[in-house]
Amino acid sequence: MTSTSEASAPEVVGVIGGGRMGAGIAQSFAAAGASVTVVESDERAATAAVERVATGLRRAAERGKLAEPVEEVLGRVATVASIGALPSAAGLVVEAVPEDARLKAEVLAAAERAVGAGTVLATNTSSLPVTELAAALDRPGRFLGMHFFNPVPASALVEIVVGPATEEATVERALGWTRALGKKDVVVKDSPGFASSRLGVALGLEAIRMVEEGVAAPEAIDDAMTLGYRHPMGPLRLTDLVGLDVRLAIAEHLHTTLGDRFAPPELLRAKVARGELGRKAGQGFYRWE
Repeated sequence: MTSTSEASAPEVVGVIGGGRMGAGIAQSFAAAGASVTVVESDERAATAAVERVATGLRRAAERGKLAEPVEEVLGRVATVASIGALPSAAGLVVEAVPEDARLKAEVLAAAERAVGAGTVLATNTSSLPVTELAAALDRPGRFLGMHFFNPVPASALVEIVVGPATEEATVERALGWTRALGKKDVVVKDSPGFASSRLGVALGLEAIRMVEEGVAAPEAIDDAMTLGYRHPMGPLRLTDLVGLDVRLAIAEHLHTTLGDRFAPPELLRAKVARGELGRKAGQGFYRWE
């Protein structure tokens, strides 16, 4: 295991994708002192990514969670329009693109070509097999999963997912970086859904089935878990936060790999088909302003 004295952020970090997760990862590393380059496909998306980081930093400052002025930290965040423009000196590159195995494999392979041989590549997937993604790489020993949780800056956990080819030195570097962010790590072997998604999705799907069957209203089901089991958030509100489309994609993957206990409820499919994707759409199991 990595000692506390080795817990420092990489000097240079690349993040592929500047959506909610990518921006949160960029914010966290920039706040820890790293120079961060975010890859986004066009100027509009790049501007939106920087604004997400800026908003997150302002919120952190308001809570007294930022050690430096917002503009100083934001000054360490830059954007580029292509993966090929990633800094070759990056110690770490994290992909945070949508949960599409082919897309993730493509961007990881492109990132490997753009950076140095010593760069660690990480996927932020919440369920896709790290082993399959590693097959697209020439240096799979430098690759692993770093599953961050939403919202990244406020979340205490990073799930480190180790594939069969992942080198121990790569794991130790990732553990040091996780601790430099002030987060707790859990290390798991690559398996469908890892530990967190597999357990979280199982609870979320059962809660959706209870709504579907008329057992109770979403608020009552969530209250049962927050008040009765001291969960910080109920499974249906969490589903809205994660995104119903994201939860459906994970459930379909787990259904394929682990069997019928992860079969998505029809209510989940219907809501996704109607565009009721949760907080990002203004409507999921709850209405969001």
